Amino acid sequence: MIDLNHQLKFHEQVTVLVDDALQAENATREKRRYLGGSRLGVACERALQFEYADAPVDVGAEFPGRTLRIFEVGHALEDLAIRWLRLAGFDLYTRRKDGEQFGFAVADGRIQGHLDGVIANAPTDLGLTFPMLWECKTMNDKNWRDTVKKGVAVAKPIYAGQIATYQAYMEPSIPGISDNPALFTAINKDTQEIWSELVPFDGGLAQRMSDRAVRVIRATEVGEQLPRIATEPGYYECKYCAWANRCWSASA
Repeated sequence: MIDLNHQLKFHEQVTVLVDDALQAENATREKRRYLGGSRLGVACERALQFEYADAPVDVGAEFPGRTLRIFEVGHALEDLAIRWLRLAGFDLYTRRKDGEQFGFAVADGRIQGHLDGVIANAPTDLGLTFPMLWECKTMNDKNWRDTVKKGVAVAKPIYAGQIATYQAYMEPSIPGISDNPALFTAINKDTQEIWSELVPFDGGLAQRMSDRAVRVIRATEVGEQLPRIATEPGYYECKYCAWANRCWSASA
């Protein structure tokens, strides 16, 4: 049983119960046994190695309940975005005919990815061509406005890497998906504003992401540690890394 501190206010006690329940649920979820295509743009290749190897995160680096709530709100908003686009005349598919999610698996299943959706048609006034990949993200106001100002490739290179990778790897099963720009949808979680951006296929980026995946997998499987992104642990990326202590306690 949870030992609730009686000094907590009522709303705080309820939040503790909710967050503890979410953390307990998250701990029972099956671990990912592959390198996710959505993660290939992570800034640090060593961090990507830890993720691929399912290395235990540092003490206290587990997702807190608030973060898990943020994730769930994001999923709910993505479901709403699907409804909104369909209502607006987009022929958007999120599942194959067999009910499974669109996706790919390569390198004996060691690299996998799952799509938010595929658009087969849209209002003719938009002048779009099909099929096109659909990728949806939710962001706080600061990140959303930065993405609107700079575009996803500059503001969120990890998302751009994901889009290019998915377009490349889905081409064999959905011919033409790499010939047409992807539709990137970003929802502002604070204001519900929508940003829609067409992202042309970047074959060079897709190749770099694929090469990176192979490099991470090979190095991990032979016990080789790839270089860190920084030369000292105070680097801002390292401060937020779930494996920072593990990484910087290593000799290399």
